[in-house]
Amino acid sequence: MRKAIITLISAVAFGVTGQAMAAGGVEIPKRDWSFQGIFGSYDRASAQRGFQVYQEVCAGCHSLNYIYYRNLMELGYSEAAVKAFAAESEVEDGPNDEGEMFMRPAVPSDRLVKPFPNAQAARASNGGALPPDLTLMVEARIGGPNYLYSLLTGYTDPPADVEVMEGMNYNAYFAGHQIAMAAPLSEDAVEYADGTKATVAQMAEDITVFLAWASEPNMEERKGMGMKVMLFLIVFCGLLIAVKRRVWADVH
Repeated sequence: MRKAIITLISAVAFGVTGQAMAAGGVEIPKRDWSFQGIFGSYDRASAQRGFQVYQEVCAGCHSLNYIYYRNLMELGYSEAAVKAFAAESEVEDGPNDEGEMFMRPAVPSDRLVKPFPNAQAARASNGGALPPDLTLMVEARIGGPNYLYSLLTGYTDPPADVEVMEGMNYNAYFAGHQIAMAAPLSEDAVEYADGTKATVAQMAEDITVFLAWASEPNMEERKGMGMKVMLFLIVFCGLLIAVKRRVWADVH
Protein backbone atom coordinates (compact mmCIF):
# COMPACT_ATOMS: atom_id res chain seq x y z
CA MET A 1 0.00 0.00 0.00
CA ARG A 2 2.78 2.38 0.95
CA LYS A 3 4.63 1.61 -2.29
CA ALA A 4 1.48 2.31 -4.32
CA ILE A 5 1.00 5.67 -2.59
CA ILE A 6 4.62 6.64 -3.26
CA THR A 7 4.24 5.65 -6.92
CA LEU A 8 1.07 7.74 -7.22
CA ILE A 9 2.74 10.77 -5.63
CA SER A 10 5.72 10.39 -7.98
CA ALA A 11 3.44 10.23 -11.00
CA VAL A 12 1.56 13.36 -9.93
CA ALA A 13 4.82 15.17 -9.22
CA PHE A 14 6.16 14.26 -12.65
CA GLY A 15 2.97 15.52 -14.27
CA VAL A 16 3.29 18.84 -12.47
CA THR A 17 6.99 19.30 -13.19
CA GLY A 18 6.99 17.75 -16.67
CA GLN A 19 6.80 21.18 -18.29
CA ALA A 20 9.79 22.43 -16.32
CA MET A 21 11.79 19.33 -17.14
CA ALA A 22 10.92 19.37 -20.83
CA ALA A 23 14.19 20.95 -21.83
CA GLY A 24 16.71 19.70 -19.34
CA GLY A 25 15.34 21.69 -16.41
CA VAL A 26 14.37 24.81 -18.36
CA GLU A 27 10.79 25.87 -17.74
CA ILE A 28 8.66 25.79 -20.88
CA PRO A 29 6.08 28.61 -21.07
CA LYS A 30 2.50 27.43 -21.34
CA ARG A 31 0.17 28.64 -24.08
CA ASP A 32 -3.52 28.18 -24.73
CA TRP A 33 -4.23 26.01 -27.77
CA SER A 34 -7.60 25.65 -29.46
CA PHE A 35 -7.24 21.87 -29.64
CA GLN A 36 -6.75 21.30 -25.92
CA GLY A 37 -9.52 20.40 -23.52
CA ILE A 38 -12.59 18.19 -23.86
CA PHE A 39 -14.21 20.42 -26.47
CA GLY A 40 -10.99 21.48 -28.21
CA SER A 41 -10.69 21.46 -31.99
CA TYR A 42 -8.07 22.39 -34.56
CA ASP A 43 -7.97 25.91 -35.96
CA ARG A 44 -8.22 25.06 -39.68
CA ALA A 45 -6.95 28.44 -40.86
CA SER A 46 -3.89 28.20 -38.61
CA ALA A 47 -3.27 24.58 -39.63
CA GLN A 48 -3.40 25.51 -43.32
CA ARG A 49 -0.88 28.29 -42.72
CA GLY A 50 1.22 25.76 -40.82
CA PHE A 51 1.14 23.42 -43.78
CA GLN A 52 2.39 26.27 -45.94
CA VAL A 53 5.26 26.84 -43.48
CA TYR A 54 6.04 23.13 -43.59
CA GLN A 55 6.10 23.10 -47.38
CA GLU A 56 8.25 26.20 -47.79
CA VAL A 57 10.53 25.95 -44.75
CA CYS A 58 10.57 22.45 -43.24
CA ALA A 59 9.95 20.00 -46.08
CA GLY A 60 13.46 20.39 -47.46
CA CYS A 61 14.84 18.47 -44.47
CA HIS A 62 11.99 16.94 -42.47
CA SER A 63 9.56 14.26 -43.58
CA LEU A 64 5.96 13.51 -42.62
CA ASN A 65 6.07 9.78 -43.24
CA TYR A 66 2.61 8.93 -41.92
CA ILE A 67 0.57 11.58 -43.72
CA TYR A 68 -1.02 11.01 -47.12
CA TYR A 69 -1.86 13.89 -49.44
CA ARG A 70 -5.53 12.93 -49.20
CA ASN A 71 -5.41 13.55 -45.43
CA LEU A 72 -5.02 17.27 -46.17
CA MET A 73 -8.70 17.44 -47.13
CA GLU A 74 -9.41 17.12 -43.40
CA LEU A 75 -7.87 20.58 -43.01
CA GLY A 76 -10.43 22.09 -45.37
CA TYR A 77 -8.57 21.82 -48.67
CA SER A 78 -10.59 20.86 -51.73
CA GLU A 79 -9.86 17.69 -53.68
CA ALA A 80 -8.52 19.80 -56.55
CA ALA A 81 -6.14 21.65 -54.22
CA VAL A 82 -4.86 18.38 -52.77
CA LYS A 83 -4.27 16.98 -56.26
CA ALA A 84 -2.32 20.14 -57.09
CA PHE A 85 -0.19 19.79 -53.93
CA ALA A 86 0.58 16.17 -54.78
CA ALA A 87 1.40 16.87 -58.44
CA GLU A 88 4.19 19.24 -57.38
CA SER A 89 6.29 16.19 -56.36
CA GLU A 90 7.30 12.96 -58.03
CA VAL A 91 7.34 9.43 -56.64
CA GLU A 92 8.93 6.23 -57.82
CA ASP A 93 6.52 3.64 -59.20
CA GLY A 94 6.62 0.44 -61.17
CA PRO A 95 7.79 -1.81 -62.46
CA ASN A 96 6.42 -1.05 -65.92
CA ASP A 97 5.92 -3.55 -68.74
CA GLU A 98 9.69 -3.61 -69.29
CA GLY A 99 10.31 -4.39 -65.61
CA GLU A 100 11.77 -0.97 -64.85
CA MET A 101 10.92 1.50 -62.14
CA PHE A 102 9.84 4.98 -63.23
CA MET A 103 8.97 8.38 -61.79
CA ARG A 104 5.47 9.87 -61.92
CA PRO A 105 3.66 12.83 -60.35
CA ALA A 106 2.34 12.07 -56.89
CA VAL A 107 -1.41 11.58 -56.39
CA PRO A 108 -3.61 12.03 -53.29
CA SER A 109 -3.27 8.35 -52.34
CA ASP A 110 0.52 8.73 -51.97
CA ARG A 111 2.31 9.61 -48.76
CA LEU A 112 3.90 13.05 -48.63
CA VAL A 113 7.17 12.77 -50.52
CA LYS A 114 10.30 12.47 -48.39
CA PRO A 115 13.06 15.06 -48.81
CA PHE A 116 15.75 12.34 -48.92
CA PRO A 117 15.72 8.78 -50.27
CA ASN A 118 17.33 7.34 -47.13
CA ALA A 119 18.88 8.24 -43.77
CA GLN A 120 22.43 8.22 -45.13
CA ALA A 121 21.55 10.83 -47.74
CA ALA A 122 19.83 12.93 -45.09
CA ARG A 123 22.90 12.84 -42.84
CA ALA A 124 25.22 13.66 -45.72
CA SER A 125 23.19 16.77 -46.52
CA ASN A 126 22.99 17.94 -42.90
CA GLY A 127 26.52 17.69 -41.60
CA GLY A 128 26.00 14.24 -40.13
CA ALA A 129 22.80 15.13 -38.27
CA LEU A 130 19.61 13.21 -39.11
CA PRO A 131 16.55 15.50 -39.33
CA PRO A 132 13.74 13.71 -37.46
CA ASP A 133 10.40 12.87 -38.99
CA LEU A 134 7.84 15.41 -37.77
CA THR A 135 4.64 13.36 -37.93
CA LEU A 136 4.59 12.51 -34.21
CA MET A 137 6.87 15.28 -32.97
CA VAL A 138 4.21 16.99 -30.84
CA GLU A 139 3.37 13.72 -29.10
CA ALA A 140 6.99 12.63 -28.79
CA ARG A 141 8.25 15.60 -26.75
CA ILE A 142 7.46 16.37 -23.13
CA GLY A 143 5.55 19.63 -23.17
CA GLY A 144 4.06 18.79 -26.57
CA PRO A 145 2.96 21.89 -28.50
CA ASN A 146 4.34 24.25 -25.84
CA TYR A 147 7.80 22.74 -26.22
CA LEU A 148 7.73 22.86 -30.01
CA TYR A 149 6.58 26.49 -30.07
CA SER A 150 9.20 27.47 -27.48
CA LEU A 151 11.95 25.67 -29.40
CA LEU A 152 11.09 27.46 -32.65
CA THR A 153 11.05 30.86 -30.94
CA GLY A 154 13.90 30.14 -28.53
CA TYR A 155 16.87 30.94 -30.75
CA THR A 156 18.84 33.80 -29.24
CA ASP A 157 22.37 35.02 -28.63
CA PRO A 158 24.13 32.92 -25.97
CA PRO A 159 24.99 34.40 -22.57
CA ALA A 160 28.46 35.88 -22.28
CA ASP A 161 29.72 32.93 -20.23
CA VAL A 162 28.49 30.27 -22.68
CA GLU A 163 30.67 29.06 -25.55
CA VAL A 164 28.72 27.55 -28.42
CA MET A 165 30.47 24.68 -30.17
CA GLU A 166 31.28 24.90 -33.85
CA GLY A 167 28.31 23.99 -36.01
CA MET A 168 25.85 24.41 -33.13
CA ASN A 169 23.29 27.11 -32.35
CA TYR A 170 22.11 28.44 -29.00
CA ASN A 171 18.49 27.80 -28.07
CA ALA A 172 17.04 28.76 -24.71
CA TYR A 173 14.62 25.79 -24.59
CA PHE A 174 16.65 22.95 -26.07
CA ALA A 175 18.23 20.44 -23.68
CA GLY A 176 21.82 21.59 -23.23
CA HIS A 177 20.93 24.79 -25.12
CA GLN A 178 23.03 23.81 -28.14
CA ILE A 179 21.25 22.48 -31.21
CA ALA A 180 22.56 21.55 -34.65
CA MET A 181 19.54 22.95 -36.49
CA ALA A 182 19.88 26.64 -37.29
CA ALA A 183 16.89 28.87 -36.62
CA PRO A 184 14.40 27.70 -39.29
CA LEU A 185 12.09 30.72 -39.05
CA SER A 186 12.77 34.35 -39.85
CA GLU A 187 10.50 37.35 -40.30
CA ASP A 188 8.46 37.11 -43.53
CA ALA A 189 10.05 33.77 -44.44
CA VAL A 190 6.77 32.94 -46.16
CA GLU A 191 4.01 35.00 -47.70
CA TYR A 192 0.78 33.67 -46.29
CA ALA A 193 -1.95 33.09 -48.83
CA ASP A 194 -4.56 34.63 -46.50
CA GLY A 195 -2.53 37.79 -45.93
CA THR A 196 -1.59 37.08 -42.30
CA LYS A 197 1.64 38.75 -41.20
CA ALA A 198 4.34 36.08 -41.16
CA THR A 199 6.15 36.90 -37.92
CA VAL A 200 8.35 34.28 -36.28
CA ALA A 201 5.79 33.90 -33.47
CA GLN A 202 2.91 33.51 -35.93
CA MET A 203 4.73 30.94 -38.06
CA ALA A 204 5.80 29.01 -34.95
CA GLU A 205 2.21 28.92 -33.74
CA ASP A 206 0.85 27.83 -37.13
CA ILE A 207 3.38 25.06 -37.73
CA THR A 208 2.75 23.81 -34.19
CA VAL A 209 -1.00 23.62 -34.85
CA PHE A 210 -0.36 21.79 -38.13
CA LEU A 211 2.00 19.28 -36.50
CA ALA A 212 -0.42 18.78 -33.62
CA TRP A 213 -3.01 17.80 -36.23
CA ALA A 214 -0.47 15.56 -38.02
CA SER A 215 0.28 13.73 -34.78
CA GLU A 216 -3.41 13.07 -34.05
CA PRO A 217 -5.63 13.80 -37.07
CA ASN A 218 -8.54 11.83 -35.55
CA MET A 219 -8.57 13.83 -32.28
CA GLU A 220 -11.85 15.63 -32.97
CA GLU A 221 -13.56 12.38 -33.99
CA ARG A 222 -12.25 10.72 -30.83
CA LYS A 223 -13.52 13.54 -28.62
CA GLY A 224 -16.88 13.51 -30.37
CA MET A 225 -17.21 9.77 -29.80
CA GLY A 226 -16.22 10.22 -26.16
CA MET A 227 -18.97 12.79 -25.63
CA LYS A 228 -21.55 10.48 -27.24
CA VAL A 229 -20.45 7.62 -24.98
CA MET A 230 -20.71 9.84 -21.89
CA LEU A 231 -24.21 11.00 -22.86
CA PHE A 232 -25.24 7.39 -23.47
CA LEU A 233 -23.91 6.32 -20.07
CA ILE A 234 -25.73 9.18 -18.34
CA VAL A 235 -29.04 8.25 -20.01
CA PHE A 236 -28.45 4.54 -19.37
CA CYS A 237 -27.68 5.23 -15.71
CA GLY A 238 -30.93 7.24 -15.42
CA LEU A 239 -32.90 4.36 -16.93
CA LEU A 240 -31.31 1.87 -14.53
CA ILE A 241 -32.25 4.05 -11.56
CA ALA A 242 -35.83 4.40 -12.85
CA VAL A 243 -36.16 0.62 -13.37
CA LYS A 244 -34.70 -0.10 -9.95
CA ARG A 245 -37.20 2.22 -8.27
CA ARG A 246 -40.09 0.68 -10.23
CA VAL A 247 -39.08 -2.89 -9.39
CA TRP A 248 -38.58 -2.20 -5.69
CA ALA A 249 -41.46 0.27 -5.31
CA ASP A 250 -43.62 -2.19 -3.30
CA VAL A 251 -40.82 -3.34 -1.03
CA HIS A 252 -40.85 -1.64 2.38
